[in-house]
Amino acid sequence: MSSETRVVAPAGPGAARIVTEVFAPAVWAAAMPVVVALHATAPAWLTGLGWALLAMLFSAVVPYGIIWLGVRRGRLTDHHIGVREQRRAPLVGGLFSVLAGIAALVLLGAPRALVAMVVVMFAVLLVVTAVNQVWKLSAHAAVAAGAVGVLVVVFGPALLVAFGLVALIGWSRVRLGDHTTAQVLAGGVAGVLVGVPTYLLLG
Repeated sequence: MSSETRVVAPAGPGAARIVTEVFAPAVWAAAMPVVVALHATAPAWLTGLGWALLAMLFSAVVPYGIIWLGVRRGRLTDHHIGVREQRRAPLVGGLFSVLAGIAALVLLGAPRALVAMVVVMFAVLLVVTAVNQVWKLSAHAAVAAGAVGVLVVVFGPALLVAFGLVALIGWSRVRLGDHTTAQVLAGGVAGVLVGVPTYLLLG
């Protein structure tokens, strides 16, 4: 059975499985709005947290809920959607959720930096969705690389070391047999090339 049609990733070595779960796209999608919103609204932390929670609802809670429901109903084999052919519907659902979140944030007057961050999520997810129609690009690598790229823009070049974490995430995906090295590298490059310019343009 090819890597394109494998049903479920093996449980795999413990360290690789932990890295994959801890730094899953949903985790980045939940964490990045908090980081960016708190930074943009400091020292008004409560205001920033409120904006972050609203963004998280559309960027992480709803998209992951779609995946969770798909797994529960047997439409998806696992929460990482290991089978490429199963990815279209949940990814498109996630796109609509993030798009709705962008509209809500803009209409309610959210901080510009937070809106830019959520647009980055939409742009990276759009590329992942498009490529996954024909090839299993690594969403883990794309989302992590895009997020770290934004962190470098926000906090400065000292955060470049965080790309080591992206490499670790890529290793975990290959180690578990979920992706090839090429799929991980392509995902990382796509995340940076889409995420950083988008944030610089809008942030």
